[in-house]
Amino acid sequence: MALMEKYNALVVLAKQHNVSVKEENGVLNIKGEVASVEAKDELWKLFNQLDPNFKSGEILLNVEVKSNEGDKVKVVTQSGNLNIRKSPSTEEGIVGIAAHGEILTLLKKANDQWWYIRTQEGVEGYCYASYLEPIH
Repeated sequence: MALMEKYNALVVLAKQHNVSVKEENGVLNIKGEVASVEAKDELWKLFNQLDPNFKSGEILLNVEVKSNEGDKVKVVTQSGNLNIRKSPSTEEGIVGIAAHGEILTLLKKANDQWWYIRTQEGVEGYCYASYLEPIH
């Protein structure tokens, strides 16, 4: 059975959120941006129901919440602070920190991993994007 058919419910949901779905080399690739955290969570919840231990290796789900320059983003570290760096690299110096739950302004996306932000106090620098969640 083709993966598109096997995981039809996930394919349909992804397409409802305008996310790319492609079957390549025995893997169902679901990739793109969704409008809200709720949409992302909905996709992951269904993925978890279809493959509870994420062991099949048949699905690659890479979905992010859409964010634009000027949007507010929230620091979503586990509990600690997020380092703000001079350049987009963990090797670069720290110019400030943002607390867990702090709201920042996204100035630009340097790439998929690093976003250039500004704190409410005016500190500007790069943060690892995985610890930032858009607020809509």
